[in-house]
Order: sequence, then structure tokens, then C-alpha cells
Amino acid sequence: GVVEACLLHMLKRRAAGFLRSDKVAALFTKVGKTCAIAGDVCKKVQELQQQLESRKNQPNGQEPLKRQGSTTSKTPVLTPQAIKHIWVRTALIEKVLDKIVQYIVDNCSKYYEKEALLADPVCGPILASLLVGPCALEYTKLKTADHYWTDPSADELVQRHRIHGAHGRQDSPSKRPALGIRKRHSSGSTSEDRFAASAREYVESLHQNSRTHLLYGKNNVLVQPKDDLEAIPGYLSLHQSADSLTLKWTPNQLMNGTLGDSE
Repeated sequence: GVVEACLLHMLKRRAAGFLRSDKVAALFTKVGKTCAIAGDVCKKVQELQQQLESRKNQPNGQEPLKRQGSTTSKTPVLTPQAIKHIWVRTALIEKVLDKIVQYIVDNCSKYYEKEALLADPVCGPILASLLVGPCALEYTKLKTADHYWTDPSADELVQRHRIHGAHGRQDSPSKRPALGIRKRHSSGSTSEDRFAASAREYVESLHQNSRTHLLYGKNNVLVQPKDDLEAIPGYLSLHQSADSLTLKWTPNQLMNGTLGDSE
């Protein structure tokens, strides 16, 4: 929305089009005639709009069937806010918004009045430079409207586990240990630093990141490493990545950073 406001600031009436209500669309279309990158964005937006229009015209009875086969459907699900800013949004996801804005700045006299923001010799190039960072990101995991109830975060999963285990006694072993890193001594030895660092990395890996997704986590899962040793409680978690599932288990002592001399 902010980028659109900048693009529309003192846009020439001739560039915006006399009869077009969507001035951003008119600007992109006009720029696309001389800028190949903007032309590609225009084609992609038109394809998206055609897909959305065909979905809107479908009978209501076909909607459940479409949801069942949503894994193979390529038609995107866009929120009203995304549709409103579809031109800038598409250019951003395609990582070319900064190049298009830079092209507009370089040819600002065709599209803008002299007092326009993009015609300013300082503000125009600054806006194009600011968009380089957002255009370098991968927008492959955008949250959908139903994200908040179909895809709970790792924090929420851990919080649910805490609430579920809160019915026991306060000193019950079912209580999840603190995930803070505590060193037994302040000597700063290499072995203790290594244990603390590995514990910290594992604790951080329990939470969602760009590579893995925490599906399940449960504390005090007993594992017996040898027949002659007693079972050891630890944290069991199931993680999903793009191509595999990973099962992790770590002793509570290691997670607390207090493994010491234990084998």
C-alpha cells in the first residue's frame, strides 16, 4: 500500500489513463510497453485475474470438489487485501519491483509531474534502493486466511502441552523443565561451552523456522539406552521439512545444560 501511494503521487493524468479507475494497473500497463520486466508482470497479473474470475464464476456446488483437489490446483487463494494490491504484490514476489521502480525513476518525465516523489532526484532513487531488500526475499510461505487455526506455531504447541500437564502436582516430573541454558561452573571450559551451545541450538530448533516445522513435542519421554541402565527422561519432538520427517530426542539434562560428567 505504501509503495502504491508513492507510485500514484502526482502521476500524470495521461499516464494514469482518463477512463481507468485502477491507476496502478494503467501505470504498469503503460510501463510494460517499453520495459520487458514490467511487461512480464502484466502478463502474470492478467493470468491471475483470469483464474480468480473463473473461480468466482464457478457454481457453489463445485467448491468442495475444488478444495478436495487443492493440492494439485494451481489457482492461488488471495485475500481481498492481496487482490487490491495485486500489481505491486506480484512484482514483489517475482523479485522485480525494485527494477520496475528504478526504470520509472529513470524515465519519470514521461509519467510524473515535476513535483512528484518519484521525480525527485533524491527520493526517487532512494525508494528504488529500499525495495532491493524486500525483493531479495523468498515469498514461498505466505500465510493464508485460515493459517491461524490450521497451522499453530511451535510456541502454541508447547503452551498447550504446558496447560495439559498443569493438572498434575507442582513437583510432578510431568512438568516441562525450563528451556534456559544454565552452566554449572563459570570456569568457561571448552566442554561446558560446547554442551551449552548444543543445548541452545536444540532448544531453538524446537521452534518453527524457515526449514522445519514442529509437528509434535512431548517432554519426559523415557528412553533406555542399555539394558543395565535405567530409563532417562528427555524431550521427544517430530519435525517436518520439505522432503522428510525427523524424530529427535534429547535428555532433559542436556537441554538444561547440566549434563556434567554423565556418559
